Amino acid sequence: MSYSAKIGPSILSSDLSCLGSECVRMMECGADYLHLDVMDGHFVPNITFGHPMVECLRKSVGKDPFFDMHMMVSRPEQWVKPMAAAGANQYTFHLEATSNPGNLIKEIRESGMKVGVAIKPGTTVEMLAPWANQIDMALVMTVEPGFGGQKFMEDMMPKVSSLRRQFPSLDIEVDGGVGPDSIYKCAEAGANMIVSGSAVIGSDDPRSVIALLRTVVVEAIQKRSLDR
Repeated sequence: MSYSAKIGPSILSSDLSCLGSECVRMMECGADYLHLDVMDGHFVPNITFGHPMVECLRKSVGKDPFFDMHMMVSRPEQWVKPMAAAGANQYTFHLEATSNPGNLIKEIRESGMKVGVAIKPGTTVEMLAPWANQIDMALVMTVEPGFGGQKFMEDMMPKVSSLRRQFPSLDIEVDGGVGPDSIYKCAEAGANMIVSGSAVIGSDDPRSVIALLRTVVVEAIQKRSLDR
């Protein structure tokens, strides 16, 4: 069992007028990585930011923070090279957005980034499973992508459990409505990479929220290891 607990604040929930300092603050509060939501107004209705912003952030925060790019875009192929050049570490594309996942996975690898594949609530695990051995991370969305502040969808947890059973070493990320109230379900199902937006960034004490999320996931990993 080679995966570990990692907590990644979703920086879109922060004050966008001081994004660099917010990223630094999250890392100082114990974040393991930063989750950056890229939306193009096509795949999802909202628009956020692209690779120029990522490049500026990288210059601002230095080389250490791990940038997990959640690409909610309709043509993920076109942004691989620009994101790699901007300093992204992991490129997570939506399975629903491409007709050739194999080629895209290869292109991301060749660009020097890790590969993540995300699925929306309406997409089955069976669609993702054929690619799971070729990727670094599977992202199970626990809300519909494109909007913050939605209610956590507990009925997505069987997808997480199924992936954990089939691919015991895979990093499995959950994103959407995840916080202290829902973390137990996520950890129990087998998620180890936890994206949390408003629950962390909107908290008066982000450090303690991050620590709580990590503790719950670590305990679930240890329990799973003992149960094997």
